[in-house]
Amino acid sequence: MSGPREVHDAVVVGAGPNGLAAAVTLARAGLGVLVLEGQPTLGGGARTLDLGLAPGVLHDLCSAVHPLALASPFLREFDLQARGVGLVLPEVSFAQPLAGRPAGLAYRDLDRTVAELGADGAAWRRLLGPLVEAPDAVIALALGDHRSVPPEVLNAPGLRAAVAFGAGILEQGTRAWDLRFDGDVAPALLMGVAAHAISPLPSLASAGTALMLGSLAHSVGWPIPVGGSQAITDALVADLRAHGGELRTGTPVTTWRQLPRARAYLFDTSPRTLESVWGERMRPSVRAALERFRFGNAAAKVDYVLSGPVPWADPRIAAAGTVHLGGTRAEMASAEAEVAAGRHAERPMSLVSDPTVADPAREVGGLRPLWTYAHVPADSDADITETMTAHIERYAPGFRDVVVTSRCIPASQMWRHNASYTGGDIASGAITMWRMFARPRVAWSVYDGGVPGVYLCSQSTAPGPGVHGMSGWHAARQALKERFGIGRAPELAPSE
Repeated sequence: MSGPREVHDAVVVGAGPNGLAAAVTLARAGLGVLVLEGQPTLGGGARTLDLGLAPGVLHDLCSAVHPLALASPFLREFDLQARGVGLVLPEVSFAQPLAGRPAGLAYRDLDRTVAELGADGAAWRRLLGPLVEAPDAVIALALGDHRSVPPEVLNAPGLRAAVAFGAGILEQGTRAWDLRFDGDVAPALLMGVAAHAISPLPSLASAGTALMLGSLAHSVGWPIPVGGSQAITDALVADLRAHGGELRTGTPVTTWRQLPRARAYLFDTSPRTLESVWGERMRPSVRAALERFRFGNAAAKVDYVLSGPVPWADPRIAAAGTVHLGGTRAEMASAEAEVAAGRHAERPMSLVSDPTVADPAREVGGLRPLWTYAHVPADSDADITETMTAHIERYAPGFRDVVVTSRCIPASQMWRHNASYTGGDIASGAITMWRMFARPRVAWSVYDGGVPGVYLCSQSTAPGPGVHGMSGWHAARQALKERFGIGRAPELAPSE
């Protein structure tokens, strides 16, 4: 590791999307930045690797579809597309198969979605329409620091969206969720998105997730990066290096004594890692709060190599970038209750994505990757390959016939690929409405690491999980102001 005389303006520990966002922001402000990453590759939750399952077939190790890539204020200003990152928008943002009947489809086109939902179409429009009309307001509410009133809501459309957002959360996050819809398709379609929160259903946090991501599906869309999630990471890394930043992989940090001297340290890690590194120097109240930080339920992942597309019973699903498996709203609520009770569901809430839907070049030699995960209890060591295969087969008869090979990462092993995924919790902390405002602890500044000059900038802080870079951006701007006297954040747009 670094020698005792090495000095930097700022050291960032962890090269996930938030760590890289923080590093880019600091480097663009003219600071000398060093990034230390424990893994041999950069990207954290946004990596694409050859898993050795089939020659040339690459898999997204963590995230695969990026609803926030075009919506996040940080990534929007950074402008991935201007940097050569292809972000392809599938015709169908997400789909919800239902056994023995047509699937629910959320098209980018709200009108088409409404038309195909039949009798519940108008109710879908009333719920999501005001949010689709003012996506910037919804994003500002969801991805802000949760401490200030975003200016985006201080106009008529933004205020209407804010009111609709709050009312929708109260409705869909409680047992009132059954009052809006008459059929099964629309509520199942919405609940598939809500289950991204990996929490009991209904809940206020899952409802907020459903409304935010659901409305984005009809506005900016749910893009898939050409070449995989690594394209996002590579763009951030290239900009960081262009502004003098240094990166070192295979460099885990276990104590503050390993760190080179710096005026600021930003940790894109779990609160548990921050506490283990700095605990002896940390304010006692902060240390105690971080020790109480609660992780949530988990995900286990199965990567497949297929010889052809998934043979969905409803062929319209083939146009979807993301497919939520779980059946009806009642079936999904039951499955999530099982997981919350520490039991494996027979048909767990699952996500499936075939990237070749948007990026045909991901198919190599007639073989294509399929990305899947299922919700399981924390620390589960179960190999869920057969469970997942049977689950997909329920909605795609003949799926087994196109499976060439597969690999499971049990929840208990997820930390080996990303140390922040404690127990397999890919959200890096339980998703509750309280924790959205007290993440990771009750404090005016959720990024304060409890030691002067130390900040937590991971998805364990506000605004929460997702590949958006906002936690890193918020924390870096705070560090710039407090440690370097720089009150104006640097511009992020690519140079001409």
